Amino acid sequence: MNINEFDYNLPEELIAQTPLKERSSSRLLILNKDNGNITHEHFYNIINYLHKGDVLVLNDTKVIPARLIGEKEDTKAVIEILLLKELSDNNWECLARPCKRLKEGTIVSFGDGLLKALVTEKLEDGIIHVKLIYNGILMEILDKLGTMPLPPYIHEKLEDQSRYQTVYAKYEGSAAAPTAGLHFTKELLKEIENKGVIITYVTLHVGLGTFRPVEVENILDHKMHSEFYTMNKETADILNKAKGEKRRIIAVGTTSTRTLETIATNNDGLFKECAGNTDIFIYPGYKFKAIDGLITNFHLPKSTLVMLVSALAGRDNILNAYQEAIKEKYRFFSFGDAMFITGDDKSES
Repeated sequence: MNINEFDYNLPEELIAQTPLKERSSSRLLILNKDNGNITHEHFYNIINYLHKGDVLVLNDTKVIPARLIGEKEDTKAVIEILLLKELSDNNWECLARPCKRLKEGTIVSFGDGLLKALVTEKLEDGIIHVKLIYNGILMEILDKLGTMPLPPYIHEKLEDQSRYQTVYAKYEGSAAAPTAGLHFTKELLKEIENKGVIITYVTLHVGLGTFRPVEVENILDHKMHSEFYTMNKETADILNKAKGEKRRIIAVGTTSTRTLETIATNNDGLFKECAGNTDIFIYPGYKFKAIDGLITNFHLPKSTLVMLVSALAGRDNILNAYQEAIKEKYRFFSFGDAMFITGDDKSES
């Protein structure tokens, strides 16, 4: 499969630079994956497309202020580090820039030495392993020294840091937000629950696997980086019961999808309490074992996420829906509008 099969032209002005004032007032494109039908809505009306007994699965990871600007202790050269994931106690996988200035044994200092990173291993593609050296509580230090790691296509300053965080974010560890969840408010979630939809959570700490660009022509040669996930017993029981009763499981976001599909793949289509790392790569031809529907944003051309939604709804349906969204001037990417991929596009309103 060639990377160019997942390309499309996006006018730059449709890349959302800032979040909307009201989370749930974003637009919503509803795509029927069975016949390609498209319906235009607003996100707050998604409740009309959810049914009593559906299970909505959200990723409750929390973004940390993972972007750090420091300097090499020996030469004072400026170095930017993005914390990707904790490998073990205070040992982290990072993305460094410019990486060529670093070697094993280099120490990068942040905030006049409040935090130091000792390079323990240098890998490919700008990735390094570091040991963090500090006194006190790391998350408090990151709150002081770090900034939210916004994607490179966002050039505007984020005035309210909480807008790059879901309202249900709980467990710290992500280098990027699970952005499909940014559209939900606490009030909307309560309304959805009151309708009889069951809301449950998994955790996947978003790292390089989700947003690393594909740099090979044949997508089968692309290697996903692994990301840590966890599912508790309560969620596993809810999902297994829904499966047994043939009720819909709807993932909020590609990160929730990858978590659910990883666990279902490892357990013959069922779910269980577990934790681990996943490098699952979902592209057309993949047979879904966990989810029936997906709430997601509009993704970058040639990205693994466009491939994932193409696997669920069909490449032609997805590219057609993206063209329709462009024609209708939807907002794209992290702070953009949403899409609900479902086999049922009937509103209950």
